[in-house]
Amino acid sequence: MSFSPTATHRARAFLVAALLTLALSLAACASSSPGTPAGGTSPGEAPRTVTVLAAASLTDVFELIAADFEADHPGVTVEQSFSASSTIVQQVNEGAPADVVALAGQSSLEPLEQDRRATEPVVFTTNTLELAVPADNPAGVGGLDDLTADGIRLVVCQPEVPCGAATQTLFQQLGISPQVASFEPDVRATLSKVALGEADVGVVYRTDVAAAGDRVVGVQIPPADNVVSSYPILAVSDSPLAQQFIDEVMSGRGQQHLAGAGFVAP
Repeated sequence: MSFSPTATHRARAFLVAALLTLALSLAACASSSPGTPAGGTSPGEAPRTVTVLAAASLTDVFELIAADFEADHPGVTVEQSFSASSTIVQQVNEGAPADVVALAGQSSLEPLEQDRRATEPVVFTTNTLELAVPADNPAGVGGLDDLTADGIRLVVCQPEVPCGAATQTLFQQLGISPQVASFEPDVRATLSKVALGEADVGVVYRTDVAAAGDRVVGVQIPPADNVVSSYPILAVSDSPLAQQFIDEVMSGRGQQHLAGAGFVAP
């Protein structure tokens, strides 16, 4: 029995086609193997986003630190949200997705559940209080003694907010109980009331006065009367990017940004 050259060529073509189909099928199976999402990240590969929840007083300086971090980590995005420290802790305890939290005031860290803490907290900077008045200072506020003057519209942070807790400590140290026109949800909201002329004076962090530029004027509090707030930072996920971001905050470059914003090294 003999085969024609045409039949032989057809058989070879069929075999090549079959082998090619099998190879493609095996490749497709491999690309969709369990644990590897289509077009996604393979198991063990570092995530490309780091989510940071930070105290409102860190808004401006953490934007600078995040920009440096992204520049040094191509393809990585730093997603940040700024709020009152008490709100941040509540959100994390309730399961909000986050990798890093940076808080104002050591006491604000206490309610953070232990099983949410992926690393030990470390203090990365400190801050102090300052009085903020509108740019034209219509009430003529010149110091702490004016806080108890008749008719002064004073705004402060809510007592459960770190800035508010520090303000209450300040008042206790001074032995005063000034009338408060409104309690604001965070330090930036307090500052905004003053900048808009809706208050004669507000108690905020000195860094917030600096960040406001010419929208407000700062009235310094004597160091002997002032309250120092420490800022802790820690990872709340096992993402390797979380610790890398903390390292950036603690680095010389990060500390330089903090100093430039008016924060003081611990």
